[in-house]
Amino acid sequence: MVLGLSAASTSYLSGFGAFSRAKESAATRRADAAVPAKQLMVAASPAEGEIMGQGPFGLTYFLQGALAGGICCSLTHGAMTPVDVVKTRIQLDPATYNQGFIGGFRQIAAAEGAGALLTGLMPTAQGYFIQGWFKFGGVEFFKVQLTKTLGEQSAWDNRNSIYLAAAAGAEFIADIFLCPFEACRIRLVSDPTYASGMAGCASRLVSENGVIGGFYAGFIPILFKQHPAHDG
Repeated sequence: MVLGLSAASTSYLSGFGAFSRAKESAATRRADAAVPAKQLMVAASPAEGEIMGQGPFGLTYFLQGALAGGICCSLTHGAMTPVDVVKTRIQLDPATYNQGFIGGFRQIAAAEGAGALLTGLMPTAQGYFIQGWFKFGGVEFFKVQLTKTLGEQSAWDNRNSIYLAAAAGAEFIADIFLCPFEACRIRLVSDPTYASGMAGCASRLVSENGVIGGFYAGFIPILFKQHPAHDG
């Protein structure tokens, strides 16, 4: 009888142990099966700094945009310096420069040498590098910040408004930095004897007219010139 009880007890304990092991095995299988799903959820979630599947939008991204914009604007506007010289001379003295656009090139080169067509090159290249830096870096910054503020769905629904607002804000800031360089460029082109270079021109403008009068007298016209072209 004792042997029988012992055998039954042994059989019961063995069965319980097998049941426990089966439960542990099933729990382990469920945990293992849950791992790929969790990994899939992590993989499907957006990476840090990404918006709408694009990015990341960190400091490096904004600096790259600003640098590219500065270089491109500096090169393109600098290359157009001779055109600006002729245009400005025709506007300021139409009685003298009355032979048209091509004739204006010839008149300036004949009277002052071909180098006169590059008058204002330095303030143009410097000014538009800074303007391009803030314009292209700024528009990317404002677009990203507005999207984060509104949320992805709302930003997508209002994307055209975001484009316009970002462009307008960036252009306004860029023009604040551009205006002093444009003031120096125009003064040097209209009167080449006014100063020997950018630094001398800026110093004389400030001493004669003050910072606002010397550098920002044409700020409003620049805004009207720049914003419709770049915000559209």
